[in-house]
Formats: sequence, C-alpha cells, structure tokens
Amino acid sequence: MKKSIYVVAFSVLFLSACKNDKKQVESVDMNSNEMQMEKEGNKESSTQKSASISAIIDGYLLLKNALVKDDNKKATEAGEMMLTAFSNFDMASLTATQHTKYMEIAESAKEHAEHIVKNPIDHQREHFEPLSIDINDLIALVGTDKTLYQTFCPMAFNNKGAIWLSETKEINNPYFGSEMLTCGSVQKQIN
Repeated sequence: MKKSIYVVAFSVLFLSACKNDKKQVESVDMNSNEMQMEKEGNKESSTQKSASISAIIDGYLLLKNALVKDDNKKATEAGEMMLTAFSNFDMASLTATQHTKYMEIAESAKEHAEHIVKNPIDHQREHFEPLSIDINDLIALVGTDKTLYQTFCPMAFNNKGAIWLSETKEINNPYFGSEMLTCGSVQKQIN
C-alpha cells in the first residue's frame, strides 16, 4: 500500500513537472514568435524607409551624372524624379524627431529640385550645391543601404568649394562638367 502511494505521488509529481515544462516551452515559443514578428515588422519598416530614401538618392545620382555630362534635359528629368520621390517618401517609420527634421530637409530639397527642373544648367548647378547638403543631411538622419562617397571640389563657386555625393570614388565633377571634370577629391565614404 505504501509502495502504491509512493508510485502515485511520484507519478503526480512527474506528470506535473512535464506539464510545467510544456507550459514553459509554449511560453518560450510564444515569446520567440512575438520577437520574430517584431523583428519582421522592424525589418519591413526599415525596408520601406530604405526603399523610400533609395528613390531619392537614385534621382540625386541621376541629377549629378546629368550635370557631369552637361545635360540640362536629363538634369531636369532627374529633378522631377526627385520631386516625385520626396512626395512618395514613407514617413511612417520615422520617429517624431526624425519626422520634424525630415520635413525641414524635404522642404529645402524640393525647393532646390523645383529650381533645377525650371532652369538652365548654370542655375541647376547653383541649386545642386545646397541640394547636395540636404541629401547628405537626409542620409545622416535616416541612413542608406547604398555605399556613397562624399566628394569635395575646392574651386566650385569662386573657390568657396562645394560637396556632392557619388556612387563611385572616381571624380566626375558636376559643378564644372566637361570644363574641369576631375577637379575634387573624396572626403569620406558613407555606409
């Protein structure tokens, strides 16, 4: 009799321990699933933000390359592309602070892009300089998955100097185009 009480008590303890282990495993599984869903949500948010800024950067690089080639028409098209990309930027993934700063940058950048769309190449180049600063600030604010190079021409704008961003280390100066194509140097790599 004593022996069967011990067997019953041991069985109850064993089954109870197994049941608790099962609850712990279920709890761990649920926590893992929640963490995975949160990661995927953050990744999706990051991907949307990355895609949004990529469209802006792509437009900027097309503009830079058009100015390098002294191509007013392509520069105009790239300016229009940038305006569209800014309009389509997904701000949902930005924090409140980022949102405020983004709005300031976007307002300035769109104003310069509008000037680029409507004017001859000399005026486009004048607006490309502050637009480059805006795009640089935007990348500092939200990041990018692209490797870019911040490049500087010391002779631009009567030796005041000006930066631009490039997708290559090779110097192709958008401020002088064919007049002085290789004037400048890489200051730093972004990303």
